Amino acid sequence: MSQLVVAALQLPTLGMNATRLEFYLKQAKQRDADVMLLGEYVLNHFFKEIETMSVNMVKAQTKKHLEFLKELSMSYDIVFVAPIIVHKKDGYHKTIVKITPNNIRYYEQQILLPYAHWNEKKFFANKVLPLEDAMTFSVKGFKVMVMAGFELHFDPFWEQVTRKKVDLVLLPTASTFGSHNRWRELIKTKAFLHGCYILRANRLGEYADDEVQWKFYGDTMLVSPEGEVEMMLEDKESMLVEVIDKADVNEHRKAWGFEKELKERERLV
Repeated sequence: MSQLVVAALQLPTLGMNATRLEFYLKQAKQRDADVMLLGEYVLNHFFKEIETMSVNMVKAQTKKHLEFLKELSMSYDIVFVAPIIVHKKDGYHKTIVKITPNNIRYYEQQILLPYAHWNEKKFFANKVLPLEDAMTFSVKGFKVMVMAGFELHFDPFWEQVTRKKVDLVLLPTASTFGSHNRWRELIKTKAFLHGCYILRANRLGEYADDEVQWKFYGDTMLVSPEGEVEMMLEDKESMLVEVIDKADVNEHRKAWGFEKELKERERLV
């Protein structure tokens, strides 16, 4: 049965400095990593910082990182998945990019945080539209799905995980405000109920304004289909590299039979 080596980088915002990416990538490649995930607001600054930055600076940041990740992907034969901010005529768009040696694909986040203290929905130009399927792709026999951090909370994305028999969900986040336990339990529960691995990359760093202080705490983790934390990073800059096995996914789905029970009833409709 096939195996996949997955990696997640736990970093603060890199800004225009990309040298650390290659440092970690060399280590990941020594362990035969196939896929590398980065957290939200690592390639670009936090959106509240972008409010005070020039458009040209943000565009230069994005362009540099896209070019560098493309070079690294070709040199090391690795798939990168990373949130990145794209500027279009109508403003900034919050997206996730998948970069391989052969192509670049974008997934535009469909549901953004709408809260008074953290209003990405207002800041970004992502349109409110009927939900579409998230980005999926295959690597070494694994079906992989990319899900933006806030989208974890909405069932239609998890229905897609079941429908498309997704083996691995890549979840980049920028979690803060001491929400460690809530995110751990949500991720473990979703992995168990949907019989998939979840690789979460959460950023580091701090941001403060007059009213609120954000402290991004890490907790990058890999969770198995059994809902067990296979590996978790703490609150320091570091990298996770682990092997996942398709047999674990298949055994969990066979043992619990959640999908089988649903299909049996769908045939009666």
